[in-house]
Amino acid sequence: MEQLDCVVIGAGVVGLAVAREMALQGRETILLERESAFGTISSARNSEVIHAGIYYPKDSLKAILCVQGNRLLYDYCRSHQVATQPYGKLIVASDDTQLNDLQAILYKAQNNHVPDIKMISGDEAKALEPQLHCSAAILSSSTGIVDSHGYMLSLLGGFEDAGGMLAYQSPLISARPVGSNAEQGFILEIGGADGMQIQTRLLINCAGMSAPAIAKKIEGLSSEQIPKAYFAKGNYFSLTGKSPFSHLIYPIPEPGGLGVHLTLDMGGQAKFGPDVEWLDIESEEQIDYSVNASRGDDFYEAVRRYWPGLKDGSLQPDYSGVRAKIVPPNIPAGDFYFNGPQDHGLQGLFNLYGFESPGLTSSLAIAKHLEGLIKSSL
Repeated sequence: MEQLDCVVIGAGVVGLAVAREMALQGRETILLERESAFGTISSARNSEVIHAGIYYPKDSLKAILCVQGNRLLYDYCRSHQVATQPYGKLIVASDDTQLNDLQAILYKAQNNHVPDIKMISGDEAKALEPQLHCSAAILSSSTGIVDSHGYMLSLLGGFEDAGGMLAYQSPLISARPVGSNAEQGFILEIGGADGMQIQTRLLINCAGMSAPAIAKKIEGLSSEQIPKAYFAKGNYFSLTGKSPFSHLIYPIPEPGGLGVHLTLDMGGQAKFGPDVEWLDIESEEQIDYSVNASRGDDFYEAVRRYWPGLKDGSLQPDYSGVRAKIVPPNIPAGDFYFNGPQDHGLQGLFNLYGFESPGLTSSLAIAKHLEGLIKSSL
């Protein structure tokens, strides 16, 4: 039986960043992916936004790792020739009743030490974006867009250059701890065409939406340590024709998400979304990613609060993604949750739960933070 230092489950953007970090630390690492390619689920169904760290509670992991990750991601992309577009973002108060909410967002961002952020007047915002309607806005200059596929491809290259190996179509069937409290690691049963059995000292669950389901396959892990998965679908609509905006435009956040905002792709094409559509399902396999065109009716109403000039028939159903949530509807968004040996008692096991947005932005910081947790647990 092959014996390894580390196995990472899930080749999304967080799994790729974590696997690369493990290999760079000199650990013999295999990355397991159930699909036939990397980054095909949540990592392929998002806005590609490089977030600044504005919205998250002070001292939360999302706040800390997003601010760190923003800087690390831009630096990485510059040094590894991965394309980014630092468009900047305007968070807008559509009328005077939202000014207090806007001020509260700025205060939270300042507490999180977000760089390059300031309040501007409605006139100043309209000078930047003439078709924008607002009473005031927050300008975040460190918000941008990244070529997420190019970024993930680069992470994979770095992982493989450091000696790592990615195994596609290799779902985890089961994991059995060896020795008292897994002091000798885990024996993994891996599915796929050939199937295999391997032993590893470190087992890191980076399966995104499937992380709770993967955790249930690990023997000796108490069910109390496995959060329930909740699925919040976000639908996107694309704009027909050229975008009138050169910044990302965000309204005041809504429960479960950041509101129907305007983002731009690497070529400057505009899309709107995501909205929040809670799915009454039990597993990821039940997700329907098709976009219901009728949801566009609500998009028009939401977008016209900050862009009154949006014409009827301008929005077309595009694509959707699903957030990896571990909190139900009507509850404040949960934090990133690193569930490690100090929680469940199994040495070398780390489950990453609730790694929704800003997971892409934070990915390099997440990997470094996890490395610190691993070293402190040894």
